Amino acid sequence: MSHTDAQPATHADSPGKSKWSRWKKPLTMLFFLALIVLLTMLAQRLEWNEVFDTLADFKVRTLIIASGVTLLSFLVYACFDLIGRTYIRQNLTWKQILPVGIISYAFNLNLSAWVGGIAMRYRLYSRLGVSKGNIAKILGLSLATNWIGYMLIAGVIFSSGLVSMPPGWKLSSDALQVVGVVLLLLSAGYLAACQFSKRREWAIRGVEINLPSLRMAVLQLALGALNWSLMAAVIFTLLPSKLDYPLVLGVLLISAIAGVITHIPAGLGVLEAVFVALLQHETSRGSLVAGLLAYRAIYFILPLLIALVMYLVVEAKAKALRIKKKPA
Repeated sequence: MSHTDAQPATHADSPGKSKWSRWKKPLTMLFFLALIVLLTMLAQRLEWNEVFDTLADFKVRTLIIASGVTLLSFLVYACFDLIGRTYIRQNLTWKQILPVGIISYAFNLNLSAWVGGIAMRYRLYSRLGVSKGNIAKILGLSLATNWIGYMLIAGVIFSSGLVSMPPGWKLSSDALQVVGVVLLLLSAGYLAACQFSKRREWAIRGVEINLPSLRMAVLQLALGALNWSLMAAVIFTLLPSKLDYPLVLGVLLISAIAGVITHIPAGLGVLEAVFVALLQHETSRGSLVAGLLAYRAIYFILPLLIALVMYLVVEAKAKALRIKKKPA
């Protein structure tokens, strides 16, 4: 795509776009209303005593393991930005980058991508002297790493048949396997493009996009897939032991798409609804909800509190530096 190809859409393609714009909002609202109905039904059918008893019975060792895997997951996600440093060829140390990645991820999980992924990154990286164009590249590469990794791990899990859909579901296990094969083909296509594409640069809305090297693309797939695997490992640690890890990972991957569709910050309620819907034939609803509540506390709320303290420290240091540089 040339720079001229990146200009705004012409009137020829605007009808399709406007038609989608008209349908997008009502479809999202219908999905959201269906989710509310599902959650209401779930709440009415839950044995809340079982939920509270399960939460009270968690062993300290289990919580420590889940917290340790959470820390590892956040470090892996922060490494997405280390790839970004190489991508933009800017001289930043890992000590500067990792806090930005951790803070952004925590805010992103809890307060949406606009707050964490975008606004927080722009503020923190601008303080490190990174230009807006390069911040956009880091953000784009981080998003790509996350979802390319998703395609790889989801492709492997879905195509392998390790996730069985409950009886009566419109999406059969065979259809899920087909989805998995398509995702694997897309992952392979990305690697092939990075290796063989003669064109390496595009411009999208004024932002220059450079196709990474094959080595960087492989690293993207590995880190992205690893982070999704670690997220599932946290949930797996907190759910009943009778559930298999590949099944838990597969359900997490399915719930992620539902969360993207609804645009609800932190996927609040979406994760729980999908897990209960897909796993209630495997174990009790109460134990599922208890494990997911513990997961939210360990993977979402606790890191957000820590990230908030980290952010305040960064702001305080920046303010002290400005005062020190101010002429007497």
